[in-house]
Amino acid sequence: MAPAVATWAPGLWRACNALMAAFFALAAVVQVVYMIPAVLTLLVGFNPLVTGNFIWKSVSAIHMLFCALWAGGLAYHFLLHAKQNLLNEEEGRELSGLVIVTAWMALCHSSSKNPGGGRMHLAIAVVITLLPLLSWVYVHMNKEMRSSWPTHCKTVI
Repeated sequence: MAPAVATWAPGLWRACNALMAAFFALAAVVQVVYMIPAVLTLLVGFNPLVTGNFIWKSVSAIHMLFCALWAGGLAYHFLLHAKQNLLNEEEGRELSGLVIVTAWMALCHSSSKNPGGGRMHLAIAVVITLLPLLSWVYVHMNKEMRSSWPTHCKTVI
């Protein structure tokens, strides 16, 4: 069974990276800081072995640290001041994005030794890749949730 996995695994890993790069690029329209994971992820999609490069590893590690600190601050703020659920609060949506970025960059970091990834690695990649899309569908199907949003959030995609 391993040879069958070897044939489709690299393609799936590249497809996940392409989708996540697109998601991060869309997020960068609102917050330019998402351009860093967009570029890093796009590079992984083109060449999965780039994750072993010192510059790639350094930039992604610094960005993960920054995202983790920012997410910690947002989580603290959210716990103190939340009035609604996570996706209804602007800080909650930003926190979700930072967690996705950090998880994705960590997953890419761990792929440097095995760029195609094992089954578990690919399963996690698919789940993380589908998470933004499923969240977007949920939010846009939930009119009640969108009704309390500020105007700048109602006019996006």
